[in-house]
Amino acid sequence: MGVLENKARARTFYKYLSKVYDTINPFIWDERMRDEAIEMLDLTPEDRVLDVGCGTGFATEGLLQHVDTVYGLDQSPHQLSKAYQKFGKHGDVRFHMGDAERLPFKDDSFDVVWSSGSIEYWPNPVDALEECRRITKPGGKVLIVGPDYPNSSIFQKVADAIMLFYDEAEADRMFEAAGYEEFEHHIQQSRPGSPRAITTIADVPE
Repeated sequence: MGVLENKARARTFYKYLSKVYDTINPFIWDERMRDEAIEMLDLTPEDRVLDVGCGTGFATEGLLQHVDTVYGLDQSPHQLSKAYQKFGKHGDVRFHMGDAERLPFKDDSFDVVWSSGSIEYWPNPVDALEECRRITKPGGKVLIVGPDYPNSSIFQKVADAIMLFYDEAEADRMFEAAGYEEFEHHIQQSRPGSPRAITTIADVPE
C-alpha cells in the first residue's frame, strides 16, 4: 500500500496541495480528457449525479454543463473550501464531507456516480466501488478515473510506494470483486509522454 493510501496522510497532503491544485491538475487531467469521459455517460439534465472525491470541483464544473444539480463529496476540508469559493455552499452543487468507503447516502440514490483522481487514495478500493454500486440506481452508471500503471520498472517502484496505480487486469479484478458485471476501460492521456489515466465506465446490475 502506498504512503498516500492512508486517509489521514491524504488529508494532510491535500491541505497543502489544495493551494495549487487547480494550477497543477491540467497537466495530468485536462478539460479535454474530462469532457471526453463525461460524453461517455450520455447525461440528461434531470440525472442525479454524485462526484466522489470532488476536490476543488474541476470535474463538477464539467458535469454541471450537462445536468442541473451535482452532489459533491470529499474528505478534505481544504479542497472543499476551494470548491465553496467557486460554487458557493447552497447553489447548483450540494456538498458533503465524507468517506468514499462509507458514502452517506441511501441505496439507489443516484443515476450516475463519478469519481476522478480519487481512487488512488482509497485504502480499500473494492469497498468504495461496492459503495458506489450501492448508491447508484440499477441500470445506472459508475465512472471511475484513476492512474494507469506505468510501463517503466523504475516508475512502477515509485508508483507503488506512493499510491494506487493499476492496469486493466487489476481494474477487472476490482470491479468484478465489487459486483459489477459489465464495464469497459479507456486509456486517456493529456499529451504524449504525460501520465495516462485509466477510465472505467461500469453498468450497475439490474
